[in-house]
Amino acid sequence: MTHQQKKWSKLAAIVVIVIVAAYFLFPIGESINLGLDLQGGTQVVLEADEGDVSRDAMQRLVSVIDRRVNQMGLTEPNIQQEGNRRVIVELPGIEDPEQAIETIGRTAQLQFKNPAGEVVMTGEHLVDARASYGGQFNEPVIQFELDREGRDIFANLTQEYIGQRIGIYLDDEQLTNPTVQDPITGGEGVITGHSSLEEAEETAILLRAGALPVPVSVIENRTVGPVLGEIAINESVRAGIIGLVLVALLMIFLYRTSGLIATFALAIYGVIVLGALAGLNATLTLPGIAGLILSIGMAVDANIIIFERIKEEIGSGKTLRAAINSGFKRAFKTILDSNVTTLITAAILAYFGTGPVRGFAITLSIGILASMLTAIVVTKSVIDLLLDINVLKGQGSFGQIRG
Repeated sequence: MTHQQKKWSKLAAIVVIVIVAAYFLFPIGESINLGLDLQGGTQVVLEADEGDVSRDAMQRLVSVIDRRVNQMGLTEPNIQQEGNRRVIVELPGIEDPEQAIETIGRTAQLQFKNPAGEVVMTGEHLVDARASYGGQFNEPVIQFELDREGRDIFANLTQEYIGQRIGIYLDDEQLTNPTVQDPITGGEGVITGHSSLEEAEETAILLRAGALPVPVSVIENRTVGPVLGEIAINESVRAGIIGLVLVALLMIFLYRTSGLIATFALAIYGVIVLGALAGLNATLTLPGIAGLILSIGMAVDANIIIFERIKEEIGSGKTLRAAINSGFKRAFKTILDSNVTTLITAAILAYFGTGPVRGFAITLSIGILASMLTAIVVTKSVIDLLLDINVLKGQGSFGQIRG
């Protein structure tokens, strides 16, 4: 592939990326999820019913609740332990808070009981549970799968109790009480007794996430209104527009034609970042907005580093094209080093943080990657294109040259 073909391939790739980002982004009012602090939602405080709860039990409690919330498809929940016995759960934008609270706080202890009412197996060996239609009458059922140990236990049970009933209970409430016809050796089974597919799916969510290590009660349930969020969004949008306009004017004033190119690249950056957030179904929170603004600053800073390096090369006597190529090469290492260190920090925050902290880290990471793409690839490709068509002709295209 010739050098000219590589240039056009880069431009084509940029156009494709922008089109894909725009596809996910529009309509913008519906494409991006907003967090609890921006759109409102429900905040629930759960407290362990037992008086003395171990630290390990509380950690497992938070973990199970987190899995349940994620299984429900709720976006950007914030789940954190408070004190020794409480867990705070923030659920942004849910349609049925009461149903969500019931699902989150249910103990969900699955038990299999023999005809004498003795527990002969629990749900600890369950590896999957899915709601579907099935059974003799095509009714709502839950198809479950056991691990290797559970498969052996279940096979022995169904062999022992052929012709007898094995009751399946959830939190001591009987779901079904089937008669064993044949030994079940494949580690798979079906739970009936649900009135609707939605009810079966709710139970399946509980089974997949696992039982709570300790029973909990809801001690506080309040709705968080979106009024503050609307104010924050409006103020953030206003501040963002003013800031971008000022940055664009300053870049054009200092770097002239190249400053205009940087402003264009910044617009491409905005489309890519917001499109990525929409495509990943990420949730935007106030800390997330802060992460975006910070990454915008880093994108502008990258362009400034590049242009200053180009001006230094021009000042040393190189031709315009040679100065541009050399300036980008010199700036690349500096930009890469600064962005990689920030990405490492963001990765640590995303791994160890929860809720808003993780949201900040994720949006910052997306912004950094997009800023590197636009500053290094988009800006360079546009400058090369303008050089080829003789729009960039003189050294003044990069502002006043010193030295």
